[in-house]
Parts: sequence; C-alpha cells; structure tokens
Amino acid sequence: MLDSSHYFDWAATAPADPDILREALDFSLEHWGNPSSIHGAGSDAREALERCRSDVAAVLGVPAGSIYFTSGGTESDHLPLLSVLNRPQKGSVLLSQLEHPANREMAKSLSACGWKVIEVKADKDGIVSPESVIGSLQDDSVYVCVMAVNNETGAIQPIYDIADALEDWGSKRRKPFFHVDCVQAAGKIELDLAHKGIDSAAFSAHKIRGPRGIGLLYAAKSFTPFLRGGGQEKGVRSGTENLFGAKAFALALDRYYIHKGNPASLSRLERQREWTRNFIRGLLEIKGVRMLPYNREDEANEGSYSPWVVQAAFPGIPGQVMERALSVDGFYISTGSACSSGSHARPILDSLGISAAEKEAAVRFSFGSETTQEAMVELLEEVRGVAEKFLA
Repeated sequence: MLDSSHYFDWAATAPADPDILREALDFSLEHWGNPSSIHGAGSDAREALERCRSDVAAVLGVPAGSIYFTSGGTESDHLPLLSVLNRPQKGSVLLSQLEHPANREMAKSLSACGWKVIEVKADKDGIVSPESVIGSLQDDSVYVCVMAVNNETGAIQPIYDIADALEDWGSKRRKPFFHVDCVQAAGKIELDLAHKGIDSAAFSAHKIRGPRGIGLLYAAKSFTPFLRGGGQEKGVRSGTENLFGAKAFALALDRYYIHKGNPASLSRLERQREWTRNFIRGLLEIKGVRMLPYNREDEANEGSYSPWVVQAAFPGIPGQVMERALSVDGFYISTGSACSSGSHARPILDSLGISAAEKEAAVRFSFGSETTQEAMVELLEEVRGVAEKFLA
C-alpha cells in the first residue's frame, strides 16, 4: 500500500476513511434490498436511504427533501444545467471562466443546441465579482454557475454576495437559477446553503474522504430534469440508489464537514490556515518563486483563499519536472486539475493573465484532514532541494 503521509494532492481526491467505508459496507449488507421495491426488503432499504438523506440534510442545514443522491460531482453539476434544455425557448446561460470542466465542457453542448453561453470574467486575483456577474446578464439569461472554491488556485468566490445581487436583479425581472459547485469547498470552508438565492449546489464524496461514485445535489426548489428514467430520487436522478455510497457520504459529512456543530473541524481549519501561511512564507524564500495568483504573496489577502490549496510557479522548472522529482522521493503533488491532466491547456491560469513561462512552471499543493504540520515542513524542504538542484 502506498504511503499517504506525504500526499499533497487532496484536491484531486482524498484518501478514503477506512472506518467510513467499513461502516457503510456493513450498513449496505444489512439493508440489501432495492429501495424502489415495495416488498419488505425494499421498504427496509428505502427507510435506510431516507435516514441517510436526513443525516446529510441535518449536517448541511437544509431540508431533507432538498437532497438528491447522484453518481458524483459531475452529475450534480449536469442535472441543473441540462434542465434548461426543457425550456421551450432558448436563451443564455452564464458560467464563470473559472469553472471545472464538468460545467465548462457541458456548456459547449448547450451551445451546440443553440443556447448562448456567456463567460463571466474573473479579475487578476481569480475572483468573480457580483458586478461582473450582473454586468454579464441578459434579459434572456436563465442560469448562472459560479464555483465556491477554485480547484486550482483555492480562490474563494463571493457566492453569497452574488446570490444577493441576483436576487436584487431578479426583483425587477425573472431571476436566473443560481448553481454553486461546492466540490472543493465541502470540508474546506464553512458553507451556508440556506442563504437565499442559492438554488442548487454540487458535492462529491471522494473529496471529503468518502468513496468515489457518489455525489450530492442540493436543490432549494424543484426543477424538471432533462434526463429521465425510472423516477428514483423524485425523478431528478433515475437509477437504482447507491445505499452504500449514501451512507458513506453521510458519515463523511458528519466527520469532516466544517460547521459550528463540529468544533473539531473549525479547530482543524484554523491550524491549516497557520500551517499554510508558514508554507507560503517558505516557498517565497526560494529564488524566483511566484504565488499564483500573485496577490497571495501578501498575507493580508489570505482570507480570499482556501488554506487547503496553494499554487506556485518555479520559473525554470517545468511543473511536470517538479511533480516527477518529488514523486521519486514519495511526495505527491500535481500540476493542476486531475480532470484535465492529459492536456497542456491551463484555462484557469489563462484567465488570470499568467505568462506562458509561469504556466509551464506552475504546480499545485493541496492538503487535507490527515495532512500534518511536520509533513508540510518536510515537503517544503524537499521542494527547496529540487529547486536548488535544477536552478543551480
């Protein structure tokens, strides 16, 4: 088994919590029926599934009826976005230029179907402002998508201010549906899904130490799904329910979701802020290193970024070289989103106006609940060693 003590690619996936997987497996073995069957075994599984839904809702602070289990973050993003295809008249949808490929690539399909896809610009610090969103709206805009935390830069987006601005804009005309991708935010920052104006949000279990293949969609109000089937999940997401995944996700949220009802999670967040602050200070002592976005070099701006994701450029050292050099010694980082690792394109960095040389030299360090201060210190020393070797 690989040693995960020096694993710094938590934004790609979090090592699953063994205790959660074991408990979820026992749970699914006990409640083995199909939740859609009307006989005793099915009814037992249905009751178990609804308990999981209630547990999830209690942690997230929303009604149980607003929670839908899906196959992952990608499907949770697709369901509300594709629902616009049910509209009799085509219009426009807005996505920030920082979105994950799950949204960005699917939007291309909407464009091919005759919808106008509008890209909302971010500023040079990787932040999408409410003004940028409102300024991009058109009279026929029906959908807006902005992620809560960017998976490459760690930039925290002002989703509540955006929601408020959309509510105000919608008071004079039809308010567009507002979807938030929370995949990189869950278990990393505090979230308030009940904030008025947030219509839906996507989550993925494997980012918060649950298993792969299970996600959540929070939907504050009903919508008509474009994809149809057997009618499970109140018709929003058809397909036989994944009881193992539902239980595992509920357990992962209970243990790792950051909120006031989980004081240990808040304490862990504060420790991570301190460790990341020191880590960035150490990186900046290396000749030529630049933080991406640049303003993260100023500690006064640290509140605008998740302490769990750090991106930096080591000019003169291609990112893949840094990644491989660290991997040889058992330190695992990445050059960006795992979902686009086979591509040299860096649309997020392009949106920030990062130079070609710095894009090539950019790497991402990401941390999680099991990351230790000692491991981060060791990572910094290892990075220094690689930089000295290649820049000597």
